[in-house]
Amino acid sequence: MLTTTHYQILRHINAGGPTTRAELGAHVGSSKAAMSGFTRELLEKGLLRETSTVQKQGRPSALLDLKPEGAYFAGVSIMSDPALVALVDLKGKIVARIDVPRDTDPDVFADHVANAVPQLLETGKVPGKSLMGMGVALSGLVDQEQANCIKSTILGWQDVPLARLIGQRTGLPTFVENDAKSLALREKLFGEARDIGSFTLIWLGKGIGAAHFVHDRLYRGAHGGAGEIAHCTVDVNGLPCRCGKIGCLDTVASMIAILETARTQGIGAESLNDIETAAARGSSAAIRLLHRAGSALGLAIAQIIQINDPQMVLVTHQEQAFNGLFAAVMQQTIEANVLPRLSGDTPLRIRGVDNDAWALGAASVATHSFLNGSI
Repeated sequence: MLTTTHYQILRHINAGGPTTRAELGAHVGSSKAAMSGFTRELLEKGLLRETSTVQKQGRPSALLDLKPEGAYFAGVSIMSDPALVALVDLKGKIVARIDVPRDTDPDVFADHVANAVPQLLETGKVPGKSLMGMGVALSGLVDQEQANCIKSTILGWQDVPLARLIGQRTGLPTFVENDAKSLALREKLFGEARDIGSFTLIWLGKGIGAAHFVHDRLYRGAHGGAGEIAHCTVDVNGLPCRCGKIGCLDTVASMIAILETARTQGIGAESLNDIETAAARGSSAAIRLLHRAGSALGLAIAQIIQINDPQMVLVTHQEQAFNGLFAAVMQQTIEANVLPRLSGDTPLRIRGVDNDAWALGAASVATHSFLNGSI
């Protein structure tokens, strides 16, 4: 059994990379002899490895790092059709992947996932005992226990105990998370936010989502709804939203809303790229549309910066064209509506994501649970 100190060691190395026993002891507050015992146990369990040595005063010190094949996690992304199931090692590398049908019947979908696990292990040449847990990423609202899909409009699900359905079939600890929070966990464990305590991730796709890390913890809110910026009101006289309210951000700046508005205004567009092209060619309708959407999203992000004061804001998207007028207006709006001190001290980064990113995000949900002693 791993102790709290063992997990502290694993989390510290995950966040900061290879380190020495002395540095670990200073971080954990443990004596040299005790730290030698803790790290020896982690080496024996195959969770750590010695990578190299550093020459300091006295004897050279060995660097300790996570052992990639020490533990594996499955990630199920229901963000695409077909869904993607991936096998991910302890360092965040995908070693095997399988597409499965995205059936909207939860029981049938759970069967598909369970049937994919043996093939994943065989493809990745991974023993079953090394698979520690499974994470599932979906678009929708998830409860704070990471067990139930409270509501997913895209999947047509409400109050679905997805973790239990999949866990019963696979025998694996299973955790469910929504899209933005899954990506944020991926960034915290394996991406740009590894050494950042507080940051916000924005997801722009068919819908809009957000996730917040505060003091190294994913903030879920009292009911699991933290980050639901899609349903912040940006136009009190706006369009009805699928949530039942009026003028939500989702009705203005999501890709569904942008493309629907383009259609109603006679802009022939199948993607954001088409609208950007039309704007570049002088279409006043396309220019107005991109200005309105970019301003709304930028204003929402500016309010997040004012309220949370994160160390970084990461905007993620799946659009090929995200370097045109829409993104420019978004950034200009953020800068214009944030106090100058906060604007200058809050880096804004933009990144595209693919299907692998969702699967890795899903696996990160399980990896995060493991590193925090929940598996």
